Amino acid sequence: MGFSADVGIDLGTANVLVYIKGKGIVLNEPSVVAINRDTNEILSVGEDARQMLGRTPSNIIAVRPLRDGVISDYDVTEKMLKYFIKKTCGNSKFFKPRIMVCVPSGVTEVEKRAVREAAIQAGGKAVYLMEEPIAAAIGAGLDITKPDGIMVLDIGGGTTDVAVISLGGIVTSTSVKVAGDKFDEAIIKYMRKEHKLYIGERTAEELKMTIGTAYPREDVVVKECRGRDLVTGLPKSIEITSKEMLEALDEPLQVICEATHSVLERTPPEIAADISDRGIVLTGGGALLYGMDKRIAERTGIPVIVADDPKSCVAIGTGKALDSMAMIESNQMNRKRPYL
Repeated sequence: MGFSADVGIDLGTANVLVYIKGKGIVLNEPSVVAINRDTNEILSVGEDARQMLGRTPSNIIAVRPLRDGVISDYDVTEKMLKYFIKKTCGNSKFFKPRIMVCVPSGVTEVEKRAVREAAIQAGGKAVYLMEEPIAAAIGAGLDITKPDGIMVLDIGGGTTDVAVISLGGIVTSTSVKVAGDKFDEAIIKYMRKEHKLYIGERTAEELKMTIGTAYPREDVVVKECRGRDLVTGLPKSIEITSKEMLEALDEPLQVICEATHSVLERTPPEIAADISDRGIVLTGGGALLYGMDKRIAERTGIPVIVADDPKSCVAIGTGKALDSMAMIESNQMNRKRPYL
């Protein structure tokens, strides 16, 4: 593979996307790693490892090294990053790319350092960090350098970031640990409670993606769901409707609506006026949940626009931002020690 000096990484709880300057997005794989417990050796990474979730023998575990938008297992994250960088940039000892990694807007200094160090260990020459909402706005094609206010709602796997951006910086923001993963958990909980059916993460995710809904649908959609009957302990199959999904997802959706509301309350009036004109831009995988835009619009009274390719916005924005190093240098997060 040809070399490039700049790599943008969206290190997500659910997926890792890698953007290479001049090539666009070259990798989009689940952030899952399969490890052999006995030898501590990594068996597979990404899509292959995701297939193993909930299906492994006792000596193999499939883990997700990121939880709620931050690193929960440092060693595994480092190995995963190393694998993805090697896969996309080739394996040269002399070539070290500049890496820009995205982090949720509410991360602590300790969490930032963990991300930086993991990326350096994985082969980065210089590592820069960027807040997800800013990257999402750039990736969605918005001009963040103007004095007009922009509001971005980025619903990922581990966190939902809500931010109001003006003049290239965040005016007001919040980050809640309720996003795609919590949607899956809510579905699992609902199935246990209402149907006495125990389902796994992958089944829950499939239900969310096919019949999941955030706003009442005109036509009710039905899907077959398989799991283990909690009463008999035997496999069982039942039909689930999109109406039930709306009920199951209500709680996490309320949290996201509240977070959006709280950011709007803290927004200066001039910028709030811009936002009500231009609307709220929805990015991240959660933007693809049916009716998510309608739900937010109904709660805030402001039009909601879903970005063109919501899942890739953060990665594209990260890569684009590498083109203007001056902007990165001035970014709050990198002022202190970009080479840490």
